Amino acid sequence: MNRTIIRRAAVTALSTVAATSLLAAGSAEAGATAAPGKAPRFLAPKELPPYPYSPWYADQVQTGLPESGAACALRGLPRKGVSHRTFWTDLDTNAQQVTFTAKNTKAARDLAAELRASVRGCAARFLEQHPGSEADWKSYGRLAVEEGAHVYGVHVAPPESEHNVRLYGIGRDGRTVTVVEWGQMGTLEQIPLKAFKKTTWTAVNKLYR
Repeated sequence: MNRTIIRRAAVTALSTVAATSLLAAGSAEAGATAAPGKAPRFLAPKELPPYPYSPWYADQVQTGLPESGAACALRGLPRKGVSHRTFWTDLDTNAQQVTFTAKNTKAARDLAAELRASVRGCAARFLEQHPGSEADWKSYGRLAVEEGAHVYGVHVAPPESEHNVRLYGIGRDGRTVTVVEWGQMGTLEQIPLKAFKKTTWTAVNKLYR
């Protein structure tokens, strides 16, 4: 199957939320700088939640923010000291990891807090922008890895359209913050929560291993 077709098929209605994310670009930009000499490590495809109908594929790690995805978290954020990796399957399931390196631990802590707040407000923003839709979110708690990580789920369904679900893992190791996003068609009752928590734990734990 053509890779471009696969990626386009994986884009869901949730991505429209990104255009009006409430994150403040100015404060985040001031806290970011280039990555240190030792670059943070990224997830490998095999470390994502297993998908029963296809293997996972991945691009190489690239600098800068991704062009799409992470709709709940990645608009108006720093463009320095950031890199990402995109993952996909043969069907509708897709994922990506975005990693930021800030100038100090305080800036990284503030950025992680902004990201978490943006995800928590994602469903409300979607409902405001798309009257008649369904949307909800849930916190799945904190993971004890490095300086901590949090896992969230967001579900949206535009009127007369399919249901889409996203999982977000946001964690920090020192002055580095990473965001893992996993998505597919479905609801919060259909997510691979245990496997995604393991993926999030792995992503944060391996940043500088």
